[in-house]
Amino acid sequence: MSAGGSTTAVARRAARGDVVRAGARAGFVARGVLYLLIGILAVRIGLTGTGEQADKGGALAQVAGTPFGAVILWALGIGLVGMALWRLSEALFGSAGPKGDKPTKRAVSAARFVFYGVSAFFVLSFATGNRNSGAGSTDRQSHDITGRLLDLPAGQWLVGAAAVGFLGAGLWMGGRAVMRKYRKHLKWATMSKKQQRFMDVTGIAGGVGRGLVFAAIGFFGLKAAIEFDPNEAKGMDDAIRSFAQTPAGPWLLVLVALGLVLFGVFSFGQAKWRDV
Repeated sequence: MSAGGSTTAVARRAARGDVVRAGARAGFVARGVLYLLIGILAVRIGLTGTGEQADKGGALAQVAGTPFGAVILWALGIGLVGMALWRLSEALFGSAGPKGDKPTKRAVSAARFVFYGVSAFFVLSFATGNRNSGAGSTDRQSHDITGRLLDLPAGQWLVGAAAVGFLGAGLWMGGRAVMRKYRKHLKWATMSKKQQRFMDVTGIAGGVGRGLVFAAIGFFGLKAAIEFDPNEAKGMDDAIRSFAQTPAGPWLLVLVALGLVLFGVFSFGQAKWRDV
């Protein structure tokens, strides 16, 4: 075997080793905590109309206000780093399970690596005292980024393309949840009936709730592109609040919020039973 081939083999073994797998499970726990907190904040908004922010910044602010908040923030950030590195290993060497080496699966893993890498950066920035990642940041950032993109040549097309990406991702998440696609990534055959039922309830409801939020972000981004108005773009908090403006009123917001809570719980189940 050549030196290059030997190095690649070592890297592949490391990518599928215990450290990377532990990082992935820690990442699922961190994701679960964030979605659980975001969902709880959103429930409170739906029921009381509170001014709290149901986004990543709001969740981090809640954590920071607890005893040992700084330690928990660092743990969440490191967990998300572990998730990002696991997704990077999938992009480079393929994922576990059948057809894990397909180019489309690797491309999706690469996109997830970027997503979780950015998420980890913001959480760790918050942990070091940079409160620009704080409450309400997703809404401000969506306006700022949309405005900058619209100022570029073909800016409307760029914003529109990004919005369609979010809209499509939301529909994809919700659709896969309804079709129970998550089962093939779990150690399903080794799980008890109660454990399977637990993952089905949280996986379907949680996936649909999360998908609706992503789809709403994409919808308003598309509206911003069409109307050439960055103020029409919405971050997670404003997107969640928009459900209260539908004919179903605040109760739809509460249902979506409960979906986010269940997605957080589902993430905890993935930390235990996901095949990584």
